[in-house]
Amino acid sequence: MLSQTHSLLGRLARWLRALGQNFLLWSRGWWQVLFTGAQLVVLAFSPSSYHGQGGGAVLRHIYAAAGPGLAGFTTLMALFNVVLIRIVVVTAFAYGLSQYALNMVVRVLVLELVPLVAALFVAINYSVPGGSELYKLRKSGALESMRRRGVSPLEREVLPRVLAGMFAVIMLAAVSCTISLILTYLAVHGFTLAGIPSYNRAVGHIFTPVVLMIFVLKTGLFAFAVALLPVGNALRDIPRRARASVELQGLVQMCALMLLIEIASLVGNYY
Repeated sequence: MLSQTHSLLGRLARWLRALGQNFLLWSRGWWQVLFTGAQLVVLAFSPSSYHGQGGGAVLRHIYAAAGPGLAGFTTLMALFNVVLIRIVVVTAFAYGLSQYALNMVVRVLVLELVPLVAALFVAINYSVPGGSELYKLRKSGALESMRRRGVSPLEREVLPRVLAGMFAVIMLAAVSCTISLILTYLAVHGFTLAGIPSYNRAVGHIFTPVVLMIFVLKTGLFAFAVALLPVGNALRDIPRRARASVELQGLVQMCALMLLIEIASLVGNYY
């Protein structure tokens, strides 16, 4: 009986020790990512970051993040909007709730789905592959070689990727929101200009200053999370015994943070 008690206490002690070590590794990883983000914020507001090759690198990464996928994403979002708007409008008319159709479409589609889909698209299409590329550069010694030549890797390789990711999310979200509002008007009022005044009033009642502030803040935080976390994970050392790759860890952290941001925005909008 005594030996079983000692064995149980030993297992509990090992479990607590492992839990503490994992918590320290988790805290250290988030601290490194936040510290990298703080450095990038300072560099982003420094004019010297855009002189010479820095400005060209930022423009190249912005085009790589937003240019190739703009047409395809816009087309897919337009088709998705048409299907979803049609389902909501027809259902609302069928149940005699036509007065709520516009409000529901704008709140669900524009306020919630469009920023989330834009952020996930940029993450999968650009940020996560960019973080993987940066991780390979760091492991190959290319970033250290840049430091020895007097070139800052944060300024030359990391900052352009983060700025490009943020720009891509904001631009795709803005374009998709515009398309969604236009398609919603066409679905509700048809091809006529007579419904513009009432449509503007209805949308204006939805986008109150508080709702608009939460929407802009949520989109900006989505953009920052999508752009920073894959890159931040690429710059930190992953323990050898870690089961997930640097790409997967960055994706999981990004999704968890986006979920928290979405929950906070829902609380702000509806509670």
